[in-house]
Amino acid sequence: MQHLPAMISDLALILGTAGLVTLIFKKLNQPIVLGYLVAGFLVGPKTTIFPTIVSNDSIHLWAEIGVIFLLFALGLEFSFKKLFRVGGSSSFTAILEISLMIVFGYVTGRLLDWSPMDSLFLGGILAISSTSIIIRTIEELGFKNLRFVSQVFGILVIEDLVAVLLMVLLTTVALTRDFAGTEMLGAIVKLSFFLSIWFVAGIFMLPSFMKKAQKLLNEETVLVVAVGLCLVMVVFASSVGFSSALGAFIMGSILAETIEGERIHHLVGPIKNLFSAVFFISVGMLIDPIVIRDHWKEVLILSSVVLVGKTFSVTLGSVLAGQTLKSSVQSGMSLAQIGEFSFIIATLGLSLKVVSEKIYPIAVSVSVVTAFTTPYMLRSSGKVYAFLEKVLPAKLIASLDSYSVISFSMSGNKEWKEQVRSYILKVVLNSVVVVAIFLLMARVFLPFLLERQVEEGPAKFISLSATLVLTAPFLWALAFGRTKQFEILLVEQGKGNHNYVFLVSRIMLAVGLLGAMVAQFVPLAWAVGITLWMVVVVGYVLSQKLRDIYEWFENRFLSNLHDDVQKKHARKSNRALAPWDAHITEFTIPPEAPYVGTPFHQLSIREKYGVTIALIERGRKRITAPGRNECLMPHDQVHVIGTDAQLIRFKSFIDSENFDVSQAVAVGEASQYSLEQYVMTEESPYLNKTIRECGLREATNGLVVGVEREGMRILNPDSSETLQKGDVLWIVGDRTKILQLD
Repeated sequence: MQHLPAMISDLALILGTAGLVTLIFKKLNQPIVLGYLVAGFLVGPKTTIFPTIVSNDSIHLWAEIGVIFLLFALGLEFSFKKLFRVGGSSSFTAILEISLMIVFGYVTGRLLDWSPMDSLFLGGILAISSTSIIIRTIEELGFKNLRFVSQVFGILVIEDLVAVLLMVLLTTVALTRDFAGTEMLGAIVKLSFFLSIWFVAGIFMLPSFMKKAQKLLNEETVLVVAVGLCLVMVVFASSVGFSSALGAFIMGSILAETIEGERIHHLVGPIKNLFSAVFFISVGMLIDPIVIRDHWKEVLILSSVVLVGKTFSVTLGSVLAGQTLKSSVQSGMSLAQIGEFSFIIATLGLSLKVVSEKIYPIAVSVSVVTAFTTPYMLRSSGKVYAFLEKVLPAKLIASLDSYSVISFSMSGNKEWKEQVRSYILKVVLNSVVVVAIFLLMARVFLPFLLERQVEEGPAKFISLSATLVLTAPFLWALAFGRTKQFEILLVEQGKGNHNYVFLVSRIMLAVGLLGAMVAQFVPLAWAVGITLWMVVVVGYVLSQKLRDIYEWFENRFLSNLHDDVQKKHARKSNRALAPWDAHITEFTIPPEAPYVGTPFHQLSIREKYGVTIALIERGRKRITAPGRNECLMPHDQVHVIGTDAQLIRFKSFIDSENFDVSQAVAVGEASQYSLEQYVMTEESPYLNKTIRECGLREATNGLVVGVEREGMRILNPDSSETLQKGDVLWIVGDRTKILQLD
């Protein structure tokens, strides 16, 4: 009889048990994630109720693959651009939360008479929420289209990035028994550098590659290419010292920018579901009843610290960052758990032999407890907010709402901020590209030539020549590239004399980078001569040619970044309709829905559900501000505006036709069709006219979805509403046309 590998029999056992348990949980209307944890506990080595697995190593391998695909799928849902535009609110909240949780964890550890090192690692373990548990729970509960979810996902992105730095910091402290600020700064610079390289290279190459290869890509080839790219990035990320999960997330974010992004996400879904199930089952296997029995007090105390501490810190951070109290409470109660990064940090402490062995099983136990509570925390978040609204003073609630409005409105000069950000980003990205090319030539190409028996002198000459040729366009752009709009704004702001300072600074930076690169290949005297020669050639003789090359590169990069046809996610907008609890959400119309083909005026969607349909995407056709005679058709992507309560009611209208909740996704940031403000002034041509008379629908290809008037809020106003001086209009439409309104 042929011997069956242990990996196959183990996989059959865990998936068979998982299938049975999850069916029971589904019948009981409980999140499937909890079923996976129970299944893992039942087949784990710590129980004898069922047959147990033979090889732990094989299960850990499947679990690692599960985390990779889970983060890959998350990246596909949120474009790479959003990684850099997570927003100040999410960034501030995440950093405040992590800082407070490290303090809470350390203090709790010391109160439990743990050693300082155990307490420090405990703080790190409690600081990072579980991306996989949150994503899966939100999907299971059908909350993906609620307003607070975009804030939660933004916090998770920042948490995952900070977790990498946290592991570097903990390693440094563990080895040196001291805080090494230079090591931490080096880790931050390294992470920022590689993120920038992935961003530039990925956006420049992959969307164009996918577009040209589109005719050759069927479902099989798309899946193989996507998974292959994911695993290549995982290997690369691991080789430069980052986590495999971060690499998978980055590649997913890059592929989300391509024309095949939606297709890849659809194809990867079943793989993600399978392997993420194995991951959660493997976590359940680590539940040790003996550890829980011996340390049940510590497990309960630490679980309470996570539940209370994270809810408090995230809520506090969100409120201070300008979010509404309701959204802040929902975000806080969503993030009250720990997960995969906590296991990694605990394992790190054990591998460095600086923490007690009890750390890992306690961390797993706390993770399991908080994973079980996460669905209930999410479900009860609305009730908790309603309770707070009753018990807190009305003046405090009003003050928080006003603070949220002020924070949202205090954006200053949007155009000025955007141009300053673009200017800085251009300088930084060009510098990063120059350094990346140099590192590639010095650490990869030069050793390659030396290994091929090329003499050191010729090898350095070839490497230096290639470096200078490849970096020349970017050095030119760094030193002399025009930023016309930024310069015009400087003049308008009365800072025209600063142009000279900025230009000199950029030239000095370019010359400094050039000199530092050349000095790595040749003696100092030669380096000075070559640098001066390059300054003359780059700055004068070949200036026009280098500008043409750089503009080609920049235009292709920007085209891939902003192409509406290629980037479905980048067209969308999740900007909240402040100060209301209203936002934009997308739904997909099921093909067999009975209302397909029925005109809007017969469906009475606005009257029944209070929502407004702002945009219909039908293939590559876009119907902005659809009229009363427009119909919904199978597979239409419908952009709907409303409050959380209104959207939940509207979703029930969709769900009644067996609509798959996973098809409803929160809308990402818009490039052209977006939500913008317009303030009515004395000079406004629309003053004292009704919305219908203004012709704003035709002027903006959009809709007026909100009016704020002397503290009163009118959501989805009637077209007969007369506009008054001081009104703040919220318009969904063509961003360029809205900004051009007189």
